[in-house]
Amino acid sequence: MKKIVVCLDWTPNTNHSGFFIAAHQGLYTAAGLDVELRSPDANPECTLTPARQVASGMAQFAVTPSESAISFSTTDHEVPKLVAVAALVQGSTSAICTLKSSGIDRPAKLAGKRYASYDGRFEDPIVARMVSNDGGDGSAVQFHSLDAHAYADADSMGAGSVVASYMQTGKSDATWIFPAWEGELASRAGQQLHCFALEDYAIPYGYSPILLAHPDMLSAEGAADTRAFLAATAQGYQKAAAEPMLAAEALCATGHLSLADTAFVEASAAAIADKYLTAAGAWGTMEVPRWSAFVDFLAATGILVGRDQAPILREAVDAGSLFTNALLPAQ
Repeated sequence: MKKIVVCLDWTPNTNHSGFFIAAHQGLYTAAGLDVELRSPDANPECTLTPARQVASGMAQFAVTPSESAISFSTTDHEVPKLVAVAALVQGSTSAICTLKSSGIDRPAKLAGKRYASYDGRFEDPIVARMVSNDGGDGSAVQFHSLDAHAYADADSMGAGSVVASYMQTGKSDATWIFPAWEGELASRAGQQLHCFALEDYAIPYGYSPILLAHPDMLSAEGAADTRAFLAATAQGYQKAAAEPMLAAEALCATGHLSLADTAFVEASAAAIADKYLTAAGAWGTMEVPRWSAFVDFLAATGILVGRDQAPILREAVDAGSLFTNALLPAQ
């Protein structure tokens, strides 16, 4: 059995449904794979992000936002250039959120307010740009870091939500969420949210989340394992799209603390089911124009910078090299 480690970007949730269905139904085992789906709180002493764990050789794949693929394509030459091999969802499923009780009912009102940040290289500037695009002062947003990307925060990991651990407790005023997950959870807790989609404020956001692969998994030797893994995963997501309750069952079977409310997980599974596949019913595929539009935006607004904050020329980033559809199954 080939060992495959997938570092999840958050606690098990409905963005990950296809992985857990594939594991729960033995699809990975049937493909000759021993797959570990590693939640960030599985090893709280590890301070590396999922992508960094892949780059360091601790895992083969990581669930990340599209910014991570751009980030790793513009790092030092000795750092592996991780490549996106699948989009977990097709629709725009993330948003910046605030509690309705806060009175912050548009991005412009985030000026002077606190934003709980995961410390992605491009994250805070994107949020600041959203505020500015809405007529506010993006430079006045008070960005503060979550504790180790919130992975080391027991309350966040136990609830599976920064809304629950930071916003509802008064530690922050806003953060970036997946409404089909944290939004559903907040609603069940009686907390109503304002959710601001980036596309509504002239930000052509890319695919998120995506699956990043170590370059070794694209090599002649590793590609066969990647194809087998993606084929089984695609089956899982096809099932999640068709049978949301099956997705909820597979997730709840993990026993993670954040999945104790079965009705919540079922509601989230139903809310996101139509986002997994393309209009043609395919899972995982990505397109150059969508990647290019996001990189164009980052470059035009001065957000595309290196870790030393030096500007990166738009011409230095080939959008087509950030991802590949070549290892996905024919669907």
